[in-house]
Amino acid sequence: MDQSVFRITKELSELQKNSDLSLAVACRDIDVRNVKALIIGPHETPYEFGFFEFAFKFGKEYPRKSPQVTATTTNGGRCRFNPNIYANGRVCLSILGTWRGERGEEWSAAQGLESILLSIQSLMSSNPYENEPGFEDANEPSDKKNQKEYVQKIRHETLRVSVIQRLEEYLGIGVDGQVTTPITAKDNYDLDMDVLEDESTVPFEPFKDLCKRRFLWYYDSYLATVQKGKEEVKDGQPFVRMPFEGSSNTMEGKFNYTELERRLRNIKKALDAETESWATQGLEAKANDTTVSVNLTRQYEQVVESFKRSDTPHNLELLDNNPFVWLLTYFGKPMTNLDGGLFRVKFSFSPRFPEEQPRIKFETRMFHHRISLDGTPCYFPATNRREDAKTHIEAVIEALEEEQPPYDPRTLVHLEAFKLFWGSPDDRRMYNRRLRRSVQQSMEDL
Repeated sequence: MDQSVFRITKELSELQKNSDLSLAVACRDIDVRNVKALIIGPHETPYEFGFFEFAFKFGKEYPRKSPQVTATTTNGGRCRFNPNIYANGRVCLSILGTWRGERGEEWSAAQGLESILLSIQSLMSSNPYENEPGFEDANEPSDKKNQKEYVQKIRHETLRVSVIQRLEEYLGIGVDGQVTTPITAKDNYDLDMDVLEDESTVPFEPFKDLCKRRFLWYYDSYLATVQKGKEEVKDGQPFVRMPFEGSSNTMEGKFNYTELERRLRNIKKALDAETESWATQGLEAKANDTTVSVNLTRQYEQVVESFKRSDTPHNLELLDNNPFVWLLTYFGKPMTNLDGGLFRVKFSFSPRFPEEQPRIKFETRMFHHRISLDGTPCYFPATNRREDAKTHIEAVIEALEEEQPPYDPRTLVHLEAFKLFWGSPDDRRMYNRRLRRSVQQSMEDL
């Protein structure tokens, strides 16, 4: 194998195995030199939970020479998301040789795909204006005003371009909010086809499912961003051009958070409808005895049997005898804040499983820092076992029962519960009381 290809393959494998919730990479099997990467914007920055995509092109001299990197989340070349990330896709970094740097900051063979991604991610700071080379010599107070206004428009366009536009394209949502290109069961469940499509003719969208699931995680954060934006700027107020922005390398536009909120809610409705459609598609897949249907039926039977063997109190059943919809009854762990709780959890599987991962929702309300307001849990299945449905069940339970989790703002799915859980001792006591109350309520609702 070509040494550069071996190195790229190794780096891709390592990145895909790790549990970093803010980086993702993918390539076609036939073209390992062309890699797509996704960076999810850091918490407490104007890029928060945005989906920013980059294209990497590795030459035969890699790793002696750095790859070419292009930002592709630019709204068709109209959005400059950072002083160092241009509207034309240019990424200015000293390690890429696209920006002058100090001695020791240039590229070396010891660096790689992950170090480049982390360097780009570091540009997505709470004050991206400071990445402008002339920032050190900026004047006050006009410069403070520019910094604030730059953050405001990046926050708006992060939501509009990197999140809303991306999800609308994935879901086929038109300007009127209607889904114009619905996915039918016929398109999805026939996985036993004899003729495979030519990869080159199929759009390569490796992050589609990831972004859909993360949107459900961060939906309330997006709405909170809208609310904050409405408090700071008025609809129709134009963006302010920064001193370093040129005529073809800028971010022009007007604020309209009211419209962004409408579009966010339409995306949420479309995602919920898509999840519900899996049940109907699943019954058709079952009737056609597809590979996915047979596989899920076998996995369901194995999980039920494993529950019996382990004497677990949890119960699992199928909704309407549909192997694509599992209902888990979770019994709270004894001697914990969950003790005595009884929660119903719905697992919806796609006819394209495991390419599309299951969508899970707690139908019984629970106040928990890892469960969103609508019941969507934030959990991490083992990366090498995502085709195993039991792994998803175990990961959800682990997320519920973990008593000393490490602080990670990428798991911010319930704003109030997260703030209390990681707040002061008094906040944590309030969190425990709220959790216990929801556990007690779960029994009363039976």
